[in-house]
Amino acid sequence: MNEHTKSSKFLFMAKSKVLVVGGTGYIGKRLAAASLAAGHPTYILLRREIGLDMDKLQILFELKRRGAHLIEGSFSDHQSLVDAVKQVDVVISAMSGVHFRSHNLMMQLKLVDAIKEAGNVKRFLPSEFGSDPARMLHSLEPGRVTFDEKMTVRKAIEEAQIPYTYISANCFAGYFVGNLSQMETLLPPKDKLFIYGDGNAKVVFMDEDDVAKYTIKTIDDPRAANKTVYLRPPENILSQRELVGIWERLTGKPLEKITISEEDFLARLEGAPYAVQVGIGHFYHIFYEGCLTNFEVGDDEEASKLYPEVDYIRMDDYLKRYL
Repeated sequence: MNEHTKSSKFLFMAKSKVLVVGGTGYIGKRLAAASLAAGHPTYILLRREIGLDMDKLQILFELKRRGAHLIEGSFSDHQSLVDAVKQVDVVISAMSGVHFRSHNLMMQLKLVDAIKEAGNVKRFLPSEFGSDPARMLHSLEPGRVTFDEKMTVRKAIEEAQIPYTYISANCFAGYFVGNLSQMETLLPPKDKLFIYGDGNAKVVFMDEDDVAKYTIKTIDDPRAANKTVYLRPPENILSQRELVGIWERLTGKPLEKITISEEDFLARLEGAPYAVQVGIGHFYHIFYEGCLTNFEVGDDEEASKLYPEVDYIRMDDYLKRYL
């Protein structure tokens, strides 16, 4: 083997260096683990703002034990962010928080500024991992702010000409599957449950570890560059009634089903706390409008077609952990 061949082989096998921002969060820790499992040199931003949060610190130490590198940086210190970004090829933002809101928006925009100044990042994945915000501009207030702010970040990324991939991961199973999509619990109902409308709108349910696996697959893939990648594995596209049917077959126990009309469901908005109003709006678009599946992917990409080798978790297997 000549030197040129050796060099070419090395370049082909080289793995991108990945920085995960928000590596202690619900999806962030999974992204960091998936990056390590895929053989990427993986870096996690260690923020001084962690304060006295021992749980987050232990997550960081466990990821470090598994091979991750911790890089100190702060959103109150622009140069520290630039210095952190300069050490990697890919930046994935997974800053936690059920709702994006203004504080997280500000941090995301600061991260975009740091990536722009560093000038070396070949791919940026902003903190999205839910519904595609570009398709949710009609959504109900007050939940619409979630999507509006994500679109603000997208605009900043594209104006800065930063190469990107947007991940639309749809519904995390931990929040939508174990509870059979009930809003007030994370556990399966024992006797009865609410069915939204006719219960037949198709929804995409995703195991969170699979979200991370698919996401890491995209970072070196030219097919995913400057596109939205939708996570829509075909066997996980189910209606609420189909999901409930799986649970009933697993338990051998039928549940009483109480249907809620669109009008009655939206009536719950009045007087509800802010966070509940946001949740009601999101559930409405998912289970009444079918917003996750009522469109074609078009010029973007679907992950299970790009990466058929990923053996994703089906929801019947996911539900077995609740037995």
